Amino acid sequence: MIMLADVKKSYDNEVVLQNFTMTVSKGEFAFITGPSGAGKSTLLKLLYCYEHADSGHIAVDNWIVSQLKIRTVPYFRRSIGVVFQDFKLLCNKTVFENVALALRIHNMEPEEITKRVIAILKEVKMHGKADVYPQYLSGGEQQRVVIARAMVTQPMMLLADEPTGNLDAENTRTIMRLFREINARGTTVLIATHNEDLYFGSGSRVFFLKDHHIEKEIIG
Repeated sequence: MIMLADVKKSYDNEVVLQNFTMTVSKGEFAFITGPSGAGKSTLLKLLYCYEHADSGHIAVDNWIVSQLKIRTVPYFRRSIGVVFQDFKLLCNKTVFENVALALRIHNMEPEEITKRVIAILKEVKMHGKADVYPQYLSGGEQQRVVIARAMVTQPMMLLADEPTGNLDAENTRTIMRLFREINARGTTVLIATHNEDLYFGSGSRVFFLKDHHIEKEIIG
């Protein structure tokens, strides 16, 4: 599902990833961790083509990401859901409209959009707030909307960048339970986090990022 081999990424001659090699299997639930600035967010950006590697090989499913042409990137991203720490919800659009936006970009029929959005909002227990604007939601509620937006396109892979960084313990448990339910249906999940409480005892693979590469790998 995910394969990186000898990847290098730098910004203004400052190396972030070097000789970076990593694989995640289809349907796996895995974590990447490490200190702030270690390159966790950069790794996720490389995987959904927000950034491009200086060198090396990156493949996601049947896509050779490191060789994608600009015009192909939007089609590739349709198969990936992304959850950001800072939510990135549009404040001038309701919960329903935020989640529906991804489907409208895909030119889906309005009836199908409504059906899918209502279904995913029920799944994350936010259907009762479909007409509410994001600024009137709690942090946990906003994150559930972000997950709904990421999953409404039924992606093959979900990437989450510090998804619980701004949440309390109860909301963190709720969000992690949602991720597990999503993974149980076959979606590959990769979470970048510095919070060891998320992965200890998880039974999932945990990749430790240090000095620009994977230092070690354990079972959480």
